[in-house]
Amino acid sequence: MTHFQSSTLSFGLIAPFMGYQNHIPDDLTAIADNARLAENLGFSALWVRDVPFYDPHFGDVGQGLDPMVTLAFLSAHTKKIALGTAGLIAPLRSPIHIAKSAVSVDKLSNGRFLLGLSSGDRPVEYPAFGADFAGRAEAFRESIELIKTLTEQAFPHFHDKHYGDLTGNLDLLPKPDCPLPVVAIGRARQEMDWLANVPDAWLWHGVNPDDMANIIKTLADLRQKETPTAFGYAQFVEVLADKNAPAQLFNNIYLRGGANGLADFWAKEQEKGVTHLALNLKPTQRPADEVLTELAECVLARF
Repeated sequence: MTHFQSSTLSFGLIAPFMGYQNHIPDDLTAIADNARLAENLGFSALWVRDVPFYDPHFGDVGQGLDPMVTLAFLSAHTKKIALGTAGLIAPLRSPIHIAKSAVSVDKLSNGRFLLGLSSGDRPVEYPAFGADFAGRAEAFRESIELIKTLTEQAFPHFHDKHYGDLTGNLDLLPKPDCPLPVVAIGRARQEMDWLANVPDAWLWHGVNPDDMANIIKTLADLRQKETPTAFGYAQFVEVLADKNAPAQLFNNIYLRGGANGLADFWAKEQEKGVTHLALNLKPTQRPADEVLTELAECVLARF
């Protein structure tokens, strides 16, 4: 997967690409300015989340905007940076609609789209969709299989348990110029053998750094496909004003430190084989342009 090369560590940003305190960012229009700045500074990917409802128990709703509409908007405001979903909740969406919108964004962005799919982690949303929370693992796998079928085969045949039937009399157009890169977001209740052989990449979260090397080795040991599943993870990041403040990790998901301290921490992750980091800057209460520029100077330049 060219966006996540095994020899280098790349950095992406999770929308709205800035720090904010409320469950929805106050300035949604800043997302385009932040995206352009991130691209110009050398970040490799922009990720948007799929949160259909506001659940006070969880609080956060990401960028607050529909993910595919947001990516179509960002494709018009950027030129080369990868655009990904982190991730569309596959069991709550029709795979046909996912395939159609994914190819659409890929075409509009000239092949920059990364299809990140998740199984969903908010049980309260499933009844609202009339979906089966207990069966989400199987539905997740079948959704990916159907999306691949629709986007890679002409007039396909398909039959499964959770979705409809294709009998060869219909075709989904347009087709992507290359197969859509599929990224598993979160564990999605899948076995390691599946993660090692079906998606092109896997972005997890809340991973203990001590387990990282073993996870990557396990993926390699189980791999039967031609190319390895690239491995990365997402984490909340608070970038402190003191550039040399050492990085501190809390609950394996919240990282705090100065830009140089963060770079030291991430250098160790690269040594373990991590290929991509998706940074959620929500806890950082500093101006976005200042923080992104600092990360580019202290982190991106180092890698």
